[in-house]
Amino acid sequence: KTLPELVNEYRLTDKLHRLIIPSGSRLIGHKMADLDLYNRYKLSVMEKRTEETVHGKLLRNISQTTVGAETIFKENDIIYVSGEKADAERFANEYTLSLTPINKDDDNADILEFYDIGMAELLLLPNSRLTGRPIRNTALRAKYHINVIAIRRKGDYIRDGLADVRLTPGDILLVQSSWDNIARLNNEEDDWVVLGQPLDEAAKVTLTYKAPVAAIIMTAMVAAMVFDFIPIAPVTAIMLAAVLMVICGCFRNVDAAYKTINWESIVLIGAMMPMSIALEKTGASSLLSHTLVNTLGAYGPVILLGGIYFTTSLLTMFISNTATAVLMAPIALSSATELGVSPYAYLFAVTLGASMCFASPFSTPPNALVMQAGRYSFMDYIKVGLPLQIIMGFVMIIVLPLLFPL
Repeated sequence: KTLPELVNEYRLTDKLHRLIIPSGSRLIGHKMADLDLYNRYKLSVMEKRTEETVHGKLLRNISQTTVGAETIFKENDIIYVSGEKADAERFANEYTLSLTPINKDDDNADILEFYDIGMAELLLLPNSRLTGRPIRNTALRAKYHINVIAIRRKGDYIRDGLADVRLTPGDILLVQSSWDNIARLNNEEDDWVVLGQPLDEAAKVTLTYKAPVAAIIMTAMVAAMVFDFIPIAPVTAIMLAAVLMVICGCFRNVDAAYKTINWESIVLIGAMMPMSIALEKTGASSLLSHTLVNTLGAYGPVILLGGIYFTTSLLTMFISNTATAVLMAPIALSSATELGVSPYAYLFAVTLGASMCFASPFSTPPNALVMQAGRYSFMDYIKVGLPLQIIMGFVMIIVLPLLFPL
């Protein structure tokens, strides 16, 4: 089940209230253990959240934690409590808290987000050591750092008075904790079984409040690569952007970033480099290119332009587009000089011919990156990419002389 499905199934937002601790509140400096919140107010704390904003709401930082006995409340903390509205209002009045309404009908309401904390279902086994014990005596919080926030028992849902509920075999416990603690729950297979794949659900949670930061870093990276007056090399700009993404916390952990790297594509791209050098050093690429250019040059500059474009496009099917562009650019420039025409169209023909190779997975990094993800074969590229590559070639031969007169 997805996280929103769990929230809806257990109706966790039905009695949810948001309390903000303003300056001067009596709650500031108190520990959770001092409040005796459930016995006095019949309330349970779902989470404590801290939000910081810079430049209005452009840059935000959100920190979520579960609440334990030693948790100390501070100014501007946001507390999400579950219980009756009258009890929440009484608690807010006695401790000078701000009770803000929650629009439970709005799917986009900023409630029960799962940036730092998550949920999972645990199926209690018949031989579990927890069987027969009330939840308050199971030491689940002390030993595993998890909160039980609901129980599903034979189709019924128990959300109130959980501390005194005695556990029975077959109970499904909805627990809440940090994602690291959720990941460790599978180690206790003698007591319960974790239902579903909670860590896979965690990977789907987007850190939406970090989106402006990520967008600014990406824009700065692109600007550094595009504008010459910024004295930063493209490779350096990319590395700096990656480091800034890590420092600014734009993803949950470094392991998540490593898992997104397609190592097969990295090895594939790296292995193409020796092949490119071999073709260049032996003169095979140069011989093929010069032959085509010398043969077609006698038929006019447009035919030569097409020859350069399709030669580049053909070579890119077997060696990397970068190596092809480096190899073909001097040939295109010298050919334009010999014919006495502008070299701009010829150089752009090399650029576009090297970039618009769709008939091979080895031609460009994007082609290689999607091959494994889509489970494509070489023939898939031929069937789809080759016709498109030929069509784009004829279009470029017509368009380039119009944009850059020969």
